[in-house]
Amino acid sequence: MTAANTSKSPRDGANEGHIFTPRSGPAFFSAAPPHSRLVLHDPAHRDQDSRGAESTMEYLVRFSQAHESFRLPELQALADLEEIDMKVVEYSPDSPFCIITLPSPSLAPRLIARSLLTQSIHLLLASAPSHDALHETIKSALAAPTPTSFDWSSVSAASFKFSLDTYQTSRPHADFVALINSFRYLPLRGPINLKTPDLELTIFEDWDLHGAEPKRVHLGRHLASGARHLSLTYDLKKRGYISTTSMDSELALVTANLAHAAPGRLFYDPFVGTGSFPIACAHFGALGFGSDIDGRSIRGAGGDRSVRGNFAQYGLLDRVGEFWTADLTNSPVRRSRWLDGIVCDPPYGVREGLRVLGCRDPDKTPSGDFIAPKKPYSFLAMLDDILQFAADTLVDGGRLSFWMPTANDEDQEIPTPQHPRLDIVVTCVQPFNKWSRRLITYRRIPDSQVDPERLAAYKRTFVAGTTADELNPFRKGYFTKFEKEEA
Repeated sequence: MTAANTSKSPRDGANEGHIFTPRSGPAFFSAAPPHSRLVLHDPAHRDQDSRGAESTMEYLVRFSQAHESFRLPELQALADLEEIDMKVVEYSPDSPFCIITLPSPSLAPRLIARSLLTQSIHLLLASAPSHDALHETIKSALAAPTPTSFDWSSVSAASFKFSLDTYQTSRPHADFVALINSFRYLPLRGPINLKTPDLELTIFEDWDLHGAEPKRVHLGRHLASGARHLSLTYDLKKRGYISTTSMDSELALVTANLAHAAPGRLFYDPFVGTGSFPIACAHFGALGFGSDIDGRSIRGAGGDRSVRGNFAQYGLLDRVGEFWTADLTNSPVRRSRWLDGIVCDPPYGVREGLRVLGCRDPDKTPSGDFIAPKKPYSFLAMLDDILQFAADTLVDGGRLSFWMPTANDEDQEIPTPQHPRLDIVVTCVQPFNKWSRRLITYRRIPDSQVDPERLAAYKRTFVAGTTADELNPFRKGYFTKFEKEEA
C-alpha cells in the first residue's frame, strides 16, 4: 500500500483537498477494547433506539490550528444556518481534531462547505489511544460483524488511498510506509489512486509536544474539504483597494459566517471603510450595504481603487446594495426591521480620538447651510449606539457581529455591552501582545420574548468628559500600560 503523508506543524496553513462523496457510506459499529471506540456506521442499516429515532454517526472534523477560539463557533453557526442537528462529542482548543455527530453523511459536505477554519471532515471509523488498540478494534469487528457493520466487500474493488495527518510532530517516510502497511488486513483489493481515489482513508495522530508516542489515534474516511482556499482568494495583498484598517480576509469571512450571511439577505456595515465585510458577505450571496463617516474611504481614487472597484475585482457587482457617507449616531437609515445582519469593526479611537458629527454645544441652533463638524464621542456610547441600531433594524433572528477591543488586564476590562432585545450568541477572542479584541455575535429576539423588566431597567452608558482619554477607557488604559512598561 502507498499513500500521501500530510504531517502538519502546530501552525499549519490552508490545506487543499478534493471533495469526496462516499458511494456506499462505509461503516461498522462493534465492541472495542477499553478506551477504544469503533464507530464505523453503515448508513443503509442505521439502527434505531427504543423510540424509533435514527442513530447519529460520528465524524472527525479536522480544524486548522489557527484562531482557536473561532473554530467551533464558526462550525456551530454553519450548522444553525444549514439547520443541521450537530452535536459536539469531543473538542479541545489545543487540538485540531474535533468529534461531532450528524444524522446523515450527506450533511457533512454541507456543514463545512463554506468554513474558513475547517480543513476537512471524515467519517470516524475508529478511535483508540494507540495504534495497536486501533488495529485490535478494527480486527474484532471484521471477525465478528454485526447487522450494522460495514460490508467491506462493497468497496473491495474500489480505488483507494491512505493519508497520514500528524499534529505536533512529523514522521520519517519509513515510519509512514510502515503505518500504512499495518492495515494490510483490510479487504481492499482495488488499485491505488493517489489523485482521485474512490476511497480515501486517513490516519490521524494527536501528539503532545515532544511526546514519545501519540496520545490518540483515529482512522477516518474523507468526505469533504472546507473553504480554506477563500482566504487566499480574498487576500488583502491581492486586493486593488485597501487601507491600514482593512479587516483580514479570513476573519472577515469568518465574521460573515457567524452572522449567517446567505443568498437573499441584506447585510450592512456602518463603518464600511474599504468594504472588507460587505465583500465577505457578498461572497456568500448576501446583498451588501455600507456607510462611513469619511466618504473618502468609500470613494477612494475612483475606478478600480474604490469599494465598488473591489466588488468588481471579485465579480460581485450584482451583490452591491448601496454605499453612502453617514455617521451611525446620526444615521439616515430607516429605523424599521429590514436588515438580516449587521457586521462591523468600529473605530477603537487609539490613534486618534473617536469622533462623530455634531456641535460641541448642542444648545446652539445652526443655520440652514450649516455643515456639522466632528466632535469627540464616548467609545462606550458608540457601542451602545451599535446595539440600539441593531435592535431597531434587525429582523427577528437577525444577527449582529462586531469587533471591540479589550486590554489584557482585569483592571482595564471593558464589559461586554448588553441590550434587552439582543441575545449574545457567542464571543470569540483574538489575542495580541498587550491587548485583545473580541468578536461578539448577537441575535435579535422577537419582541414577544423580550423580558419587560430588563427592557424597563435598560439604561445607556454615559461617560462624562471632553478629551479622547476621558471618553475612551480602552484608549486610556492602552497608553497607560505602555507608559508603565517603559518606565
